[in-house]
Amino acid sequence: MTRIAFIGLGIMGRPMAGHLQAAGHELFVVRHVSPLPEELLEGGAVECATAAEAASRSEVVITMVPDTPDVADVLFGAGGVAEGLQAGTTVIDMSSISPIETKEFAARIAEKGCDYLDAPVSGGEVGAKGASLTIMAGGSGETFERARPLLELMGANITLVGDVGAGQTCKVANQIIVALTIEAVGEALLFASKAGVDPARVREALMGGFAGSRILEVHGQRMVERTFDPGFRIALHQKDLGLALQGARALGISLPNAATAQELMNACAAQGWSDLDHSGLVKALEVLAGHEIA
Repeated sequence: MTRIAFIGLGIMGRPMAGHLQAAGHELFVVRHVSPLPEELLEGGAVECATAAEAASRSEVVITMVPDTPDVADVLFGAGGVAEGLQAGTTVIDMSSISPIETKEFAARIAEKGCDYLDAPVSGGEVGAKGASLTIMAGGSGETFERARPLLELMGANITLVGDVGAGQTCKVANQIIVALTIEAVGEALLFASKAGVDPARVREALMGGFAGSRILEVHGQRMVERTFDPGFRIALHQKDLGLALQGARALGISLPNAATAQELMNACAAQGWSDLDHSGLVKALEVLAGHEIA
């Protein structure tokens, strides 16, 4: 049994923490944004007043919060994790944040005599509930191997990509691919619908060919059925593409299609759709076309 502080019990973190608890690990939890899940408390999770208290009682600290400033606050703000860390504790950040700032966070945690692993995930709520997440890790091989048994309770495809920050870089790359594929699926189904062909049957036909993908399968169905409850919110993917474009500027490269996808998500946000699933990006395309997939 490992004593684990888990901070960030939202759409993704809640089931992830549940898998750890179901495997017999002891959880120390603190409210961040979302209310503490009753099922975790009823299962024996210990509520703490601060992140520092949770960290002080734990061997491993896991954070799963929305953005870079959230991680900074949880780790280094007043009553934050850093105040309660004991030497030898492992900090695992599973949020999707800036690779550059991840390296800075890791250096500050190392000053406390602790190890740091950035381990962002892909797979959305479905993957979190099914413990089938893809986990992209950055850190030392030794830290990764110590964390692996816990990661395997939450994910199915777990890879040490490189040193600290490499996991976050990989996650940004993942989000570029996902956003552009959602946009492509949206354009294809919108084209078919406007042409008078049943988009549901077009999706079914395409699933058997080279255009088939998990995004066509899951998000194409969402587009056809108009079911945009998150999943993974547009606001979060908008943030991730911002990280991609920020990184591109720092590297001196152009990501033209990522920039287009970001603008479509910006348009969705302007319409008040930030809390829709990221498959709702298609709604921006529909506005441009003056036609809704039906």
